[in-house]
Amino acid sequence: MVYFVDNPASLPDLRQFTPAGQRHRLLKNYAEENPQITQWQNIGFSEEGRPIDALILGDGPCRISILSGSHSDEPVGTETILQLVRLLVENHKIHPDFLHKFSFYLIPHINPDGEYRNKNWIEKWPDVNAYFTSAFREIPGRDVEFGYPELRIENKTVAKFLKSHSTFSLHCSLHGMGFSEGLMLLIERSWLNRTQQLQQEFASLAKQQNLPLHDHNRMGEKGFTYIGPGFTTTSESKAMQHFFEKKGDSETAAKFKLNSMEYVCTLGGDPLCLVTELPLFMLHVRLPEHRSGYPVAYLKFLERKPEIIRKLSKGVSIEKELVEFDIRPLPLQTAVYIQLNTIAYALELLN
Repeated sequence: MVYFVDNPASLPDLRQFTPAGQRHRLLKNYAEENPQITQWQNIGFSEEGRPIDALILGDGPCRISILSGSHSDEPVGTETILQLVRLLVENHKIHPDFLHKFSFYLIPHINPDGEYRNKNWIEKWPDVNAYFTSAFREIPGRDVEFGYPELRIENKTVAKFLKSHSTFSLHCSLHGMGFSEGLMLLIERSWLNRTQQLQQEFASLAKQQNLPLHDHNRMGEKGFTYIGPGFTTTSESKAMQHFFEKKGDSETAAKFKLNSMEYVCTLGGDPLCLVTELPLFMLHVRLPEHRSGYPVAYLKFLERKPEIIRKLSKGVSIEKELVEFDIRPLPLQTAVYIQLNTIAYALELLN
C-alpha cells in the first residue's frame, strides 16, 4: 500500500490554514530547491488579476491531476496539496522510483478570488460564528467546477493546462461541505465496479479516525447516484441543467458546462475521477428516527441554518443551536490526513 503518512500526528501541527501568500512562497521554494523533480508555473490569472499557479512533480507515465478551490468556501484541499508537495519532495530521496512512475499535475487553488472573499473566516478558523457570517460561495451559473472549458477565465486557464498534459490516469477534485454528519467520497460512475477496495479502504479510514460516513441518498438529484453510506457517484452537468430547468430557471441551467471530471474524461484515456467531500464542521447529534440514506440531523440543520445566520446578524447568541446539533470542527490535521490517504488508495488501485 502506498502511504504518504501513517497517521495525522505525522503531519505538521495543522491548527489553522496557511495564508495564501505564505503558501505561494512555500510551494515556489519547493520548486526552486528541487528543480530536478519539480516545476513551478504561473498558468494564468483570475478575473480580478490574482495568479493561478501550478506545480508538476515527477516524470512518470501515470499522470495524476489534482485540483482544489473549485468552491471557494472549501479550503481543506488547498492545504492538502501543500502537504502533498512537501511529502513528495521529502520522500523522493527515500523512494526515487515513485516520481518516475507517477507524475503529478497540481493546481493548489483554481479560484483565488473566491479564496480572498472567504479570507475573514479562514483566518479565524475554527470559529464557527465567523464561518456562518462570512462564508462566501459562488451562485449557480458562476460555479467554477461546472464551467469547463470556458465559463470563466479560471476555467479556460485550468482547461488549457490540463489539455496540454493529458491524458490522465487519475483526477481528484478536492471538495468539502460546510456541515455534515460524516465523510463522503464521490466516484465517477464508470469506475464503480473497479473501486470496491477503494471504498472499503475509505470506510476503514473513517472508522480508524472515529468518524462516521455521511449517509445521504439524494435519489439521483444533480447526478448524485447513491452507492451506499458515504458514497455517491460524481455529479453530472446534464443532471445539473435538468435540476434548474425543472425549477423553471433555464437561464441558470444554460450556464452549467462540463465539470472538471467530465472535462478530464474528454481528454482521452480512462481516468479514475474522485471527489472528496469532508465537512468543515461535524454534526454529532444522532436523532432516534434514523433510516438508511436519510441524514435526519443534517436535513434538520439545513432547515434551521437561515435562522441561525439571522440570529448572528442581530448579535444574538447561537449557543443553544451549537449544543443542540453538537457542532464541532473537523480538525484540519485529520481532514488533510484523510484526503492524502484517499489519494494514496487511488494510486494503489492504479499501481
